[in-house]
Amino acid sequence: MPELPEVETVRRGLNKLTLKQPIQGWEVLLPRTLAYPVSVSEFGQGIEGVAIATWHRRGKYLLAQLQNLSSQPAGWLGVHLRMTGQLLWLSQDEPLQKHTRIRLFFPDNQELRFVDIRTFGKFWLVPPQVPTEKIITGLQQLGPEPLSEGFSLAYFAQKLSNSNRNVKTLLLDQGVVAGIGNIYADEALFKSGIKPEAIATSLTEAQIESLHAAIIAVLQTAINRGGTTFSNFLNLLGVSGNYSDGAWVYGRKGEPCRACGTPIEKIKLSGRSAHFCPNCQGK
Repeated sequence: MPELPEVETVRRGLNKLTLKQPIQGWEVLLPRTLAYPVSVSEFGQGIEGVAIATWHRRGKYLLAQLQNLSSQPAGWLGVHLRMTGQLLWLSQDEPLQKHTRIRLFFPDNQELRFVDIRTFGKFWLVPPQVPTEKIITGLQQLGPEPLSEGFSLAYFAQKLSNSNRNVKTLLLDQGVVAGIGNIYADEALFKSGIKPEAIATSLTEAQIESLHAAIIAVLQTAINRGGTTFSNFLNLLGVSGNYSDGAWVYGRKGEPCRACGTPIEKIKLSGRSAHFCPNCQGK
């Protein structure tokens, strides 16, 4: 699943390519991609003729602020890529990928195409004057952004001190911190030398401070590298991210640790995989 750096990479691309252009047409090839409204015709009526003022990101959600031809607010378009969703900026003449689900047509024969193999991705069209959280209810559950002031060391320490879960599972809780998934939780735990199965309440002040700093550093590095491509993540122009070329542990089971040479191990915690170095993180 695309995580914060991948979604942020897409957001930046969208803001470079899609703004201030009227959406001239649309095609919904898989109606269940629409989370709201579920009516294809209602979605089309609401999206056609408006333009995108700017794209925001909240956790793993993409949120486009819409405006009409008079530059007045026209609601929001929400997108969640989920497991395999891709947003691609293409010529309308480009042959359709097999798993194309939604197409939005722009001037100059361009389109924003949503491709999704597993079909878990979702679109929401939020009407004007309606709070986005009322329609995209998942936004209500999100914790602070890890690169924001809200994700302070004091906040993070308080969350850890109140949880008896293992620290890897806690990092995946979007209500604790928004946008982190398997990849960057593993990477941050390695950078801070903490075992993924360590219980949150057992961490020392020094470990908490190290983990907090590692989360921020790993995410910033991944954003700078355009995200991670371990399966099918592509940016808006179809280019793979390259963080995976330098990943410390994620996706490297059996390979030598880049720091000490010990083979990387993989375990299951709460139904999710966790990659770690038993030497660098085993003490």
